[in-house]
Amino acid sequence: MHSEDPRRNTDERGLVRLQADHVNRSLVPAFYRFLQAQTPEKQIEAGKEFHSSLEGLVALLERAEREVLDQGGESGEGERHALARGLGLWVSGQTDLSWTDIMAGPWLYRAKIVLSHYRGFELPKGERFNAWLDRLFDHPAFKATCSTEQLYLDSYERYAFNRPNTSMVATAINEGKALP
Repeated sequence: MHSEDPRRNTDERGLVRLQADHVNRSLVPAFYRFLQAQTPEKQIEAGKEFHSSLEGLVALLERAEREVLDQGGESGEGERHALARGLGLWVSGQTDLSWTDIMAGPWLYRAKIVLSHYRGFELPKGERFNAWLDRLFDHPAFKATCSTEQLYLDSYERYAFNRPNTSMVATAINEGKALP
């Protein structure tokens, strides 16, 4: 992660908070709803919701990029530095993880493995999105926190079959409540 604190710039901080909030309130719950959906109809509906959540995250990253770049034109090295700090690996050539990389990365990785295996889901195709995922999934710090694919599959199997008493998260999803 970058050594400079993104909290120094209030605009940047706000944009990062929007991204983190989206991961917590949209991406993660949509991941679990999709994984726990049992009927084909519910799986299709939840898959669309998860895909929409991914699109929302990309839209927030693009918005932050536009706003930091002052409507498409970098005004100097300082602005370029702020962009890198706030957007991390979203920006080609960056090597430092951003808060959004750290928040969203584990769920995107789980989607690649778990949702692919249990729901036949494929992450959206897009040059920019896929380049970001490649940089993120190949980052040494990110890779150091990942388990084996089999461990993810074993750990999430109970969610995929929506077994009773799986966890407080599973219960909250089944009851339509916020995640604990």
